[in-house]
Amino acid sequence: MNYRIRGGVPLRGDVTISGSKNAALPLIAGSILCAGETVLHNVPHLRDIRTLLDILEFLGAETSFQEGTVRIRTHKLTSKPIPSEYVSKLRGSIVLLGPLLARFGVAEMSYPGGCVLGKRPVGAHISALEQLGAKNMSTEEVVHLQGSLKPAHVVLSEFSVTATENVVLAAALLPGETTVSIAAAEPHVQAVERMVQHMGAEVDGVGTHTVKIRGKKDLACATETVVPDYLEAGVFVLAALVTGGKVRLHGTDPEHLLLFLDVVARMGGIWKYDAAENVLFVDGELSSLVSTKVQTNIYPGFPTDLLPPLGVLMTQAKGVSRIFECLFEGRMAYLYELEKMGAHIEVLNAHQALIIGPTPLRGRTVASNDIRAGAAMVLAGLCATGESTITDVHYIERGYDKLDEKLRGLGAQIERIEK
Repeated sequence: MNYRIRGGVPLRGDVTISGSKNAALPLIAGSILCAGETVLHNVPHLRDIRTLLDILEFLGAETSFQEGTVRIRTHKLTSKPIPSEYVSKLRGSIVLLGPLLARFGVAEMSYPGGCVLGKRPVGAHISALEQLGAKNMSTEEVVHLQGSLKPAHVVLSEFSVTATENVVLAAALLPGETTVSIAAAEPHVQAVERMVQHMGAEVDGVGTHTVKIRGKKDLACATETVVPDYLEAGVFVLAALVTGGKVRLHGTDPEHLLLFLDVVARMGGIWKYDAAENVLFVDGELSSLVSTKVQTNIYPGFPTDLLPPLGVLMTQAKGVSRIFECLFEGRMAYLYELEKMGAHIEVLNAHQALIIGPTPLRGRTVASNDIRAGAAMVLAGLCATGESTITDVHYIERGYDKLDEKLRGLGAQIERIEK
């Protein structure tokens, strides 16, 4: 599938932000910890969600997904080897390791896939679960852990979101206290920590880099509401700015976007949050954009997933902007796509680049190299002169719920077409 966009139309109106996929996936995995029914509301309609539910059904669970609500019944769920046909589609399936190991004493799956960014090894997950007592029996073909887990002090090898989630989920089912040091603190990690609290575990340090979990052998199933997707919210903030539009975002939490919104303000972007209405208003028409310097970092630093979309805004800002991607390799490819559209960019190395603006963008055929680069290409198409075609939009649709439909609701001329 492709998107065809005719740019130059200021976006106007209201948009509701969907639930976070990055929160929904580990919450679905958390249903493994109990034998009963887990209910999740505000779940985005994305392929990755359906893939993880298919995996749970393969393991014996019963699931349903209707109108944003997921129900998972795990009475008959078991742990058995998960083949490549399931996990090769979804890197996030790695979050099944912790809960399967804690409940059944064994977790085995082919190596997860689904992403074209730089290599993201599973070593942090294996090391963390070994510290809880797991025995690593993995081969070149499968991840295989087994053993009876015990509470421990786990020191993560990096600020890994999914490794933190794996340990928190596993520790919730272990009587005694587990401490997690070097824990990630993103909003979706906090959602997992709150979920296990609601299930009966005690958690201290929610949203910090040192988390203590006092687990229990029998956890109750929970009903959770998935937090809003701050990455989607960021894209719509930028869409309003690059098109010179006026957009009201409903259902977002600006606390999840503190540094991003600060960067937007430093660049001259005008926004205002109405706490009573829970509405973030962005005024691109009155904004006068200037260059800045941005460096990605772990939460609450600037989100790596919002750097590609921000790069599009920088093409429309006066002066020389500098971006520094500290967390991942292979994330600069989208800049070459922007150059095809007329952007003035100097790539300094695999992690840094200069973006000189403002430069008018012209409609071209460009590729979605990954989920977030794809969002950047959509933004570029929205502010470009003429018609743009965005290819490989299956990447985009793995991360954004009905993005094209929501943009059309704001007046964008975007259509989804067969290749």
